[in-house]
Amino acid sequence: MYTLYYMPSACSLATHVVLRELGQDVNLIDREQASNFSDINPVGSVPVLTDGDNTLTEGVAILMHLFDKHKSSMLPEESAARQKAIRDILFANATMHPAYGKLFFIGQRISDESAKTEAYTAAAEAINNLWNVVEGRLNDGTFLGGDTPSAADIMLTVYSRWGAYHPVDITFGPKTTKLLAAVQDMPNFKKSVEAEAVASAK
Repeated sequence: MYTLYYMPSACSLATHVVLRELGQDVNLIDREQASNFSDINPVGSVPVLTDGDNTLTEGVAILMHLFDKHKSSMLPEESAARQKAIRDILFANATMHPAYGKLFFIGQRISDESAKTEAYTAAAEAINNLWNVVEGRLNDGTFLGGDTPSAADIMLTVYSRWGAYHPVDITFGPKTTKLLAAVQDMPNFKKSVEAEAVASAK
């Protein structure tokens, strides 16, 4: 069984959903409830996954480890489809995730209200531009990978929920809205959100 260190609704939720989609049992530990988390990951970030004696950090590295062990349509084996799936995963992790991360930085670190409003506006504009990129890539089906959800679809859906925590106007195109609704309607997405809430309440 895998052990996943997480924070509710954080990017670790995507790893959790992927684990369930792969049919893997997972023991959940809320980072805030782990007395030694700084020893487990000195960076302090989630997700962290333990697989036996192996402790993995960094979301994409964890996903690639899981897909190496458990073959899945979320990371196709055919060369062109695999290359596209990896591109989409990296877009989600290295481009969209940091763009949303700026919202949290603004909320926590900028005290001047005028400067904060200006920063939020600029950050929201950048995020909306990225969602336009996603909209443009949704040509062949509901999901970035076509007719079945990919890891990137799950990651992007997790990030899309973060705008609600900030005074910003994030907009999604019709195809993106369909994608996000479809992922959030996945049984394993719902189960993961519920399981994290229960585990954190203990």
